[in-house]
Amino acid sequence: MRDVFIAGIGSTVFGKHPERSLRDLGREACRAALDDCGIERAAITAGYCGNALAPALQGETTVGQNVFWEVGLAGIPVINTENACASGSTALHLGWQAVTAGFHDAVIVAGVEKSVMPKGTPLKIGMAELETQLGDIFPGFFALIAQKHMEQYGTTVEQLAQVSVKNHFNGTLNPYAQFQKPLTVEEVLASPMIADPITLYSCCPNSDGAAALVICDAATAKSLSTPAVRPAVRVAASVLTTGTYDAGRDITGWVAEERCATLAYEQAGLGPQDMDLIEVHDAFTISEIVHYEGLGLCPKGEGSRLISDGTTALNGATPVNPSGGLLSKGHPVGASGVAQIVEIVEQLRGTAGKRQVEGARVGLAQIMGGGKDTDVRASTIHVLRRE
Repeated sequence: MRDVFIAGIGSTVFGKHPERSLRDLGREACRAALDDCGIERAAITAGYCGNALAPALQGETTVGQNVFWEVGLAGIPVINTENACASGSTALHLGWQAVTAGFHDAVIVAGVEKSVMPKGTPLKIGMAELETQLGDIFPGFFALIAQKHMEQYGTTVEQLAQVSVKNHFNGTLNPYAQFQKPLTVEEVLASPMIADPITLYSCCPNSDGAAALVICDAATAKSLSTPAVRPAVRVAASVLTTGTYDAGRDITGWVAEERCATLAYEQAGLGPQDMDLIEVHDAFTISEIVHYEGLGLCPKGEGSRLISDGTTALNGATPVNPSGGLLSKGHPVGASGVAQIVEIVEQLRGTAGKRQVEGARVGLAQIMGGGKDTDVRASTIHVLRRE
């Protein structure tokens, strides 16, 4: 297996872009990633694109071919991935497999989505499932997780709200974030109730946006960058797992995520204590608290303590979601997993501006997608390391 490096990064601003197409958004992110590392188009020999909703919302398929053509990349193999919220991170996993195995030296990875819908419209993913048809869509299911976590471990609504407050503060420092306004605990709790105890400001928004990466082997990375100017960022681990769909399981955690974390730490030769920053899938406030536990940042049931004592704040021992997370940065479903990597690379390069985590050398990105029988369909974790 060869080492794989993130050579170029690019992203659009996340938010509502009714005037822009999928191709337009993807073109901006891909062009930025290509320009970031200065690679020649001819050196890119494959493309991987994550998208979840285009067939349903825009009636468009094979998104990757259209997006990559916009930046002069044609005649190369293109693979499109759909793994719900993990679509983009799955595209990265496949690109990483191709480079580490030696099939390609340099590939482009993109995630792109237009998922903004009329205000108040829920995103009804998984309508083929009986529970979804009966109304068990994501806000309701995560409300059940929150209620169970509160019952078993004493987590409070104030602690849930603190996740949103933390991430919205971080978002005010991120020019790519959809929301630039800080919130208070009182504002989060007073926002409209969606599914008790999940309020409006406890939910991530539907967003439009795109993000892209150029990944390559060591020799290509060395030819593109000067370490003194731009430190090399290596993919120390890339793992994808799937749920087991045990309907009788404890819903306050995901075995697939725990297994994914164990494999990622083993592959990277690191542990949770070695992470300088982490980006997690905070689709709802309770999600982030549960992910603390699934990633091994604390014992089961103690996730709420980390938000209360400031451990995961921007100036805490282990900052989580310095980008603002999905709650503030936004959630263009197919792009979010790639955007997490863009954030971590900026942090490891030391170019994250006001939200910079000082001395960051190792970062982890976690995102998962889809639900089935109370379990998750796809869970991905990537660990990045500054060399």
